[in-house]
Amino acid sequence: MGNDALDYRDGSIRSFSSMGGTVLVQARDPAKLCEELENAIDGHRYTDVWKLFEQHMGMEGFPRKSIVNMLLASFSESLDVQWLEKAYGLVERAFAESKQNLLEKETMIYLSFCLANSGMPVPASTVLRKLVEMGEFPPVPAWSAILAHMSQTASGAYLAAELILEIGYLFQDGRVDPRKKSNRPLLAMKPNTMAFNISLAGCLLFGTARKAEQLLDMMPRVGVKADANLLIIMAHIYEKNGRRDDLRKLKRHIDEAHLSDVQFRQFYNCLLTCHLKFGDLDSASRMVLEMLRKAKEARNSLSAATFVFEAVGSGNTSTRELVSEQSLSLKKSDGLENARPITSLPVSYEEFSRDRNFLKLEAEVKEILDRLLGRLQMQVELITTERGILQPTERIYVKLVKAFLEAGKTKELAEFLIKAEKEDSPVSTDDSALVHVINSCISLGWLDQAHDLLDEMRLAGVRTGSSVYSSLLKAYCKANRAGEITSLLRDARKAGVQLDSSCYEALIQSRVLQKDNEGALHLFKEMKGAKIPRSDHPEFEMLVKGCAEGGEAGLMAKLLHEIKEEQRVDCGVHDWNYVIHFFSRKRLMQDAEKALKKMRSLGHAPNAQTFHSMVTGYSAIGGKYVEVTELWGEMKSFASSSSMKFDQELLDAVLYTFVRGGFFVRANEVVEMMEKANMFIDKYKYRTLFLKYHKTLFKGKPPKVQTEAQFRRREAALTFKKWVGLF
Repeated sequence: MGNDALDYRDGSIRSFSSMGGTVLVQARDPAKLCEELENAIDGHRYTDVWKLFEQHMGMEGFPRKSIVNMLLASFSESLDVQWLEKAYGLVERAFAESKQNLLEKETMIYLSFCLANSGMPVPASTVLRKLVEMGEFPPVPAWSAILAHMSQTASGAYLAAELILEIGYLFQDGRVDPRKKSNRPLLAMKPNTMAFNISLAGCLLFGTARKAEQLLDMMPRVGVKADANLLIIMAHIYEKNGRRDDLRKLKRHIDEAHLSDVQFRQFYNCLLTCHLKFGDLDSASRMVLEMLRKAKEARNSLSAATFVFEAVGSGNTSTRELVSEQSLSLKKSDGLENARPITSLPVSYEEFSRDRNFLKLEAEVKEILDRLLGRLQMQVELITTERGILQPTERIYVKLVKAFLEAGKTKELAEFLIKAEKEDSPVSTDDSALVHVINSCISLGWLDQAHDLLDEMRLAGVRTGSSVYSSLLKAYCKANRAGEITSLLRDARKAGVQLDSSCYEALIQSRVLQKDNEGALHLFKEMKGAKIPRSDHPEFEMLVKGCAEGGEAGLMAKLLHEIKEEQRVDCGVHDWNYVIHFFSRKRLMQDAEKALKKMRSLGHAPNAQTFHSMVTGYSAIGGKYVEVTELWGEMKSFASSSSMKFDQELLDAVLYTFVRGGFFVRANEVVEMMEKANMFIDKYKYRTLFLKYHKTLFKGKPPKVQTEAQFRRREAALTFKKWVGLF
């Protein structure tokens, strides 16, 4: 930096030689240079400010404290990435040269806030961390606002969670005595419910629900109480992580809390989704039928009009068309709009300084939290509300039908759909949900399931039109299944169903192909005797065409899409993940290992969540680095031979364990994998971890004689040390 400053001074002398000795005097007079620097800052001439600052650094080092903080405040105020980076670089340099005493707490908070507000979460978090290291504790409203802006990006949300874990650790289990007057500045930094809400919402929106669960585990240890928003966020986290028992326990608090219908909808959507994850179709179908029953009671009760209120959401309560394409497109557009990071209006440093209680920042945090929670609400797709009454959407019918069919429970599916039709608005027999499902099965080639459902319908005394029988008969004819054709014809005649001409034509053609001319002639005579007119537009074809061309996607179209596009869910994985998580959390790792072995023997493939529970369990015990190394090898082998994908939370947990234990060969493998997948890594955390446990590792000259293994370990440690920026 000294040479750069000299070059700059020489250029200044050459450029302004016509001005006589003015510049020379200026360059040699620190007081005059400081005066010029202050004037440039007041005039917001940022380029001049930086040049003069560099000149001062080359001559005298850092200017006096007031000027340094004026410069930082001015650059922060600009909200320009170029000058924010310069301000951050100045802070880094001050710490590198042990001049952090020049930095004022208020200026640092303002810089961190402006960095976060400008979409620069990494430097914003670093400034905040350095403040805590200095013992200059930022009040919770201030750092919550920084977290709020950080939580609007994936990397920022992850960092925000790390910050809460680091700050919360200081207050765990009553470590800070609130009675001591000297602890007041520290206690002002203690995370509150709002700070947790912001960070948890960010984690959920960017898919790091296991990191969010770490925050939930910390909350009771720092004495944070849940509000209504936090209860709903907890429900989302439990649903994402498959914690069904925790969701059930949460229900008691939900029922006691004063929640809006939007919040109730979110909770029951989470519970319903969890039932589906675990393959508990009985509980899921009971929930849907209970909702339909209550909705029917509300519609039929005159007294209900006194209590109903306008629903926040919208949607038709019919089991056929609850969610239209138009409403879906509106939701998607809203979601995209909400996805844009919220930036606050520029706040001058003077205005920021005057707001001693950070009331404006507190209001900003609430606004951002509302927007984040709004985006969470957009993920609710199984339940809607009408006049404050919970209603199932068509999406839940689609998911339930698919799950019943995949489980081979056609009888239970038919019973559920028949009960649902009775509770819901009556419709024509050819437009019932059950008929749509049968037609979908036929379209997919699942003829046995379609026939079973039709039998259940007939046995339950539910009448249906000819279209379903015709469609199934034609499908059987096409598949050349003579036995099933005969059986279905018998059933149709018993039910008094008259087949259409297209069905007879298909049957006649099938008999001809089988060289059963007598049977074909008999069918032809039967058709003529029944005086059945020829039809070019069978009902089934019209139904399919209507689904394809209509403005709204019907149940059949959505079901076909769900079955074809969505992967089959292995419910057993969620069951075993819960067991392994339970043992790992209790640090019963031998039991967790046995559970993992049993899980595999039953044919359930472990996923990232499975391995994450194992790694965090070993890490909590401490000293189990060999076990994690073996698990890492197993994970790599498993991932290469299956569709399992590593995620950020899993790899970050593995990396932390390896760095903590000094296994840098393996740590570098994890870093390489994360960087290859463009995953965010919190280098500051790992730099701090390295300095805490391995500060003196391989610091001197290498020994003259060392084995290949020792050489590799040394090189790996130095590579990691270089990666975190320690040399």
